[in-house]
Amino acid sequence: MARRSSSSSSGAWRYLNPAYYLKRPKRLALLFIVFVTATFAFWDRQSLVSEYESEISRLDDEINRLHDQLRKAGVHLEENPLSDKISTQNVFEIDPINDERREKVKEAMLHAWNSYVKYAWGMDELQPQSKKGINSFGGLGATLVDSLDTLYIMGLKDEFQKARDWVAESLDFDKDYDASVFETTIRVVGGLLSAYDLSGDKYFSIKLKILQIDYYLLGIQHLGDSILADSGTEQLEFIALSQRTGDPKYQQKAENVIKQLQKIYPSDGLLPIYINPHSGTASYSTITFGAMGDSFYEYLLKVWIQGNKTEHVKHYRQMWETSMEGLISLIRKTTPSNYHYICEKNGGSLSDKMDELACFAPGMLALGASGYGSEKSEQIMNLAKELGRTCYNFYRTTPTKLAGENYFFHDGQDMSVGTSWNILRPETVESLMYLWRLTGNKTYQDWGWDIFQAFEKNSRIESGYVGLRDVNTGEKDNMMQSFFLAETLKYLYLLFSPPSVISFDEWVFNTEAHPLRIVPIQPHASGFETPVVRPFGRKQGKPEYS
Repeated sequence: MARRSSSSSSGAWRYLNPAYYLKRPKRLALLFIVFVTATFAFWDRQSLVSEYESEISRLDDEINRLHDQLRKAGVHLEENPLSDKISTQNVFEIDPINDERREKVKEAMLHAWNSYVKYAWGMDELQPQSKKGINSFGGLGATLVDSLDTLYIMGLKDEFQKARDWVAESLDFDKDYDASVFETTIRVVGGLLSAYDLSGDKYFSIKLKILQIDYYLLGIQHLGDSILADSGTEQLEFIALSQRTGDPKYQQKAENVIKQLQKIYPSDGLLPIYINPHSGTASYSTITFGAMGDSFYEYLLKVWIQGNKTEHVKHYRQMWETSMEGLISLIRKTTPSNYHYICEKNGGSLSDKMDELACFAPGMLALGASGYGSEKSEQIMNLAKELGRTCYNFYRTTPTKLAGENYFFHDGQDMSVGTSWNILRPETVESLMYLWRLTGNKTYQDWGWDIFQAFEKNSRIESGYVGLRDVNTGEKDNMMQSFFLAETLKYLYLLFSPPSVISFDEWVFNTEAHPLRIVPIQPHASGFETPVVRPFGRKQGKPEYS
C-alpha cells in the first residue's frame, strides 16, 4: 500500500518537473500552446468586461441626462431609468456574504412595513405592543412618507406602489394641528422630494406643489430665539424644493438664515443650541454636536455638495471647516482604550458627555475629508475612524449590545451609559456606511452586522420593532419610530450594497436619510441661479412612550 501510494504520488508530480518536458519536445510545445491560448482568452475577457462597463456607464449617464431634460420640459416619465439600475445586481460587485446580509435587512424592512400596514396604516407611527397607530406629526402619514424611498431602493415595488397610491389619494395638508416645521421638512418634504427624484412619479410633484403654498412663510419665519438644528436644517430641502418647482423663494428664504448666521459666526465655528440669527445673541446654552445642534453642521457640508462644490456655495464649506476646527478642540481621549469622543461645552467648561446622536459626526467627517489638502484630509479621516470606533463601542459595552442615548467618560474607566434608553436610532450605522464606502474597509460592514443582529434579538417582536427603555435590562418600549424605516434600515441596506447604489457622486442625503439628486447647473432658470452640475424630532433627545 505504501509503495503504491508513493508510486502514484511520484507519477503525478513528474508532470510538474521541467526535465520531463525537455525530454519530450512535442508535449512541451503542446503545453506552450495551451498556455498562450489561455492567456489570450483571459485578457480578451478582461478587455470585454472593461469595454462593457464603460459602455454601460456612458449609456446610464446619457439616459439620466435625457431624463433630466424631459423633466425640465414638463414631461414626467412613469419609470425613472434609475429603477432598473437599482434593481439589477451589479455582476461585477457580487459578494455572497453581503448579498445574504442585505436580504436579511430587506426582510426586516418588510416585517416593519407590514406591521405598520396592518396596525397603523395612514397614521404617523406604530405602537407595536399596543398594535395601534398614533399621530405624532399631525396625521401626515409620517412613517409611510418616510419609508417611500427605502421601499424603492430595496426594490419592493408592490409596497412602494401601495404607499404611492395613498400619497396620491389621501395625503392631506389641510389640517388643524401644531406642526413641527423641522419634522415636517426633514420627513415629509424630504420624503416626497426623494420619492420624486427616484421614481419621477408626477403625483409626488403634485403633492409638493400643494405643500409649497405659503409653506416657506411657516418654515423660515422663526428667526427669534430658535434651536440651532431647526433653523439650520432646512437648506437642503428648500433648495431642492426651489429646483424642482422652479420657484426661487424657498431657496432664498432658507439661505437668508445662513447669511445672517455668517455675519455673527464665531472664530471657532461653534454655536450654542439656542440663538437669534438676527442679533447674534444667545441664551446661556450648551454647545454640542448632539441633540439640537448636530444637523446644522451636517447641512453646511451637504449644501456645498448639493451645490456641486462651486463658488456659489463656497461659504458653506468655509463655515463647515471653521466648525470642524471647533469640533477638534472638543476632542478628548479615554484611558485605557484611547476612545476619542466629542465633549459638550457649557460656558468656559467642558463636559465629558457625548450623545449617540453625535455619532453622525464620523460619517460627516469622512464625507468632507476629501475637500482638504492631502495632509489635512488624512487627519480628518483618521479622526472619523477613531470616532467611528467609539460609537461602535457604545453598542458593544452594554448587555444587549445596543447603545444608550448618551455616554459619560471617566479617567481610567473609558465610558459608561448615561441615559439608558435606545429608540432605534440610525446615527452609528449611518457613519459606518460612509466609512465603509470611503475607505473600503470591510470591518465597518462587520460592525454594522453586529448592530443589526442586536436589533433583531432585542427589538423585533411579532408586530414590528420597538426600542428599549433600558439597554442594560432589555426592557422594551412601545414605539416604532418612523426613522427606523427611513434611516436605520436604509443605511444598513446600503452598507451591504455596492457603492453604485445611490452613488455619492449623484446623490446627497438629508438628515432623515432621504437621498436628493444633485442637479446640474441651470444658470438663471426661473429667475435665479441653481448651483452647478444631503436628527430629527429626536433632536430633543426624548423618546415617546405610552
